Amino acid sequence: MHSLNIRNYTIALTLSFFIAVAVFVFSYYLGKTQLFLLLNGNAGTIADKIFFIFTYGGDGLMWMPVLLIVLFILKRKDVVPLLVSAFILSTIFTQVFKIFLFPGESRPTKAITDASLIHMVTGVEVHSLSSFPSGHTGTAFCFYLIFCLLLSQNRWLIIGLLYALCVGYSRVYLAQHFPFDVAGGILVAILSVIISVKIQQRWWKRRSRKQ
Repeated sequence: MHSLNIRNYTIALTLSFFIAVAVFVFSYYLGKTQLFLLLNGNAGTIADKIFFIFTYGGDGLMWMPVLLIVLFILKRKDVVPLLVSAFILSTIFTQVFKIFLFPGESRPTKAITDASLIHMVTGVEVHSLSSFPSGHTGTAFCFYLIFCLLLSQNRWLIIGLLYALCVGYSRVYLAQHFPFDVAGGILVAILSVIISVKIQQRWWKRRSRKQ
C-alpha cells in the first residue's frame, strides 16, 4: 500500500504544536500551579467517572489494541515500523525527561502544600513524583497523529484531537499532572512521530530497492 495521509498528518501536527505552545504560555503567565487549580476544579460525579475512564486511553497497554487495529482492521502490515518506532521513541523520550532531565519533579499533590485546594477522584492512585512530561498524554497524541497518517477520513482530525485532549485533560482533572506536563507530553508525541515517519519512509525505500 505504501501510502500515508500527509495532509491530515500535517494539519494534526500543526494543531498539536500550537496547543502545546498555548498551554506553555498560559502556564508561564498564569503560573503552573494556578493554571492547574483552574482546570482541576470539581465538575461533579459524572465528570469524575468520564475522566477516570478517559485517562486509560493514554495507558501504555493501549499500544497493543492499536497494533491489532492497524494490522487486522486497517490491514496495514506495511506500517509496523511506524508503530514500533513511535512506541520505542515516545517511551525513551518520556523516561529521559523523567529520570535524567527532570528527576524527582513534583506532581501537584506534592508541590501544592494545601491539599484542600486539589480535587481528587475517589479510586485514583495519585502519584507524587516524575511529573514532566505526561506519558499518558504523549501516548494519546501519538495515536492521534498515527491515525491521521493512516485514515483517509477528515473527521478523525477532530474526533481524534478531542480524544487526545480529553486524555490530556484527564491527567490534570485526576490531579496526576500539571497542564505544563501535558504540553510536554504533546511535544514528545510530535517528536516521536516525526522521527517515526522518517524511519517508515526509509524502510519503504529499502524494501523497494530490494524488489
